[in-house]
Amino acid sequence: MNKAVNAALAGEVVGTIVSASKRHAIVVRMPEELRADDEEIKKLPVRVGATGLIPLGKLVEFETVKTVEPILHDDGLRRAALMVNLKTRDIEGFVREAERRIRQQVKLPENYIVQFGGQFENLQQARTRLAVVVPTALALIFVLIFLAFGSIRQAVLVYSGIPLAVTGGVLALWLRGMPFSITAAVGFIALSGVAVLNGLVMIAYFNQLREGGASVHEAVIEGSMTRLRPVLVTAFVASLGFVPMAIATGAGAEVQRPLATVVIGGVLSSTFLTLVLLPVLYAWAEGKNGEQSLLE
Repeated sequence: MNKAVNAALAGEVVGTIVSASKRHAIVVRMPEELRADDEEIKKLPVRVGATGLIPLGKLVEFETVKTVEPILHDDGLRRAALMVNLKTRDIEGFVREAERRIRQQVKLPENYIVQFGGQFENLQQARTRLAVVVPTALALIFVLIFLAFGSIRQAVLVYSGIPLAVTGGVLALWLRGMPFSITAAVGFIALSGVAVLNGLVMIAYFNQLREGGASVHEAVIEGSMTRLRPVLVTAFVASLGFVPMAIATGAGAEVQRPLATVVIGGVLSSTFLTLVLLPVLYAWAEGKNGEQSLLE
């Protein structure tokens, strides 16, 4: 009897349909309108013995019983929770639109409030932490560059690669229609290191040539040509290595795609700065400072 009721109301797998490489289960159960009608459920045939069938209503008595739902509390306040599962839409965009519609269309009784928790709450907490972590990381990068060159002017030149790299990452997210997320923020932090590395390689070699007696103009021309291949190799390795993550569709792809998209877009734009703009900025800044050797 329990088996018959379970099959009628919950459903039972009776077979499988194979479509290409996918297998779909065949589930049989009573239609929705019949499952909501007690009289129809009473007519459900139950097998008796090997060949006999008898209506369920002749075997059991039906009774509608009222139950009490538990009252949940948070911090002494009653709470009713509504679970929402978002598949493709960004969490913050959904919450902002929901808040707007609630303000416009829902009139809450006195002392009633609506709060959004779960992943949105985690997002807000992570954003607060990133507001501290990101400036700290950028400040440490600047200090390390300054310690490497001993010159604020050259540290600023290398540091200028970060804004253009960030611009490329933002543009890549926009082109792919992806919202800003925590993983994208982590990608921007990693991107800052890659952008600084290429600039560091270029300016260090410019300084080395000038220490050997070359003028600013000669150092920029020769250094740009000599360091062209290392900079391109660094950019291609960093960008191509993230391509599988950028096009991933399996489990965890929603985390991998924003990070990889930011890194790829930012590396391409920072490479443009390193190869084209950075030598020009170096020649302009160092030319205004005179043609003295760095050793002087």
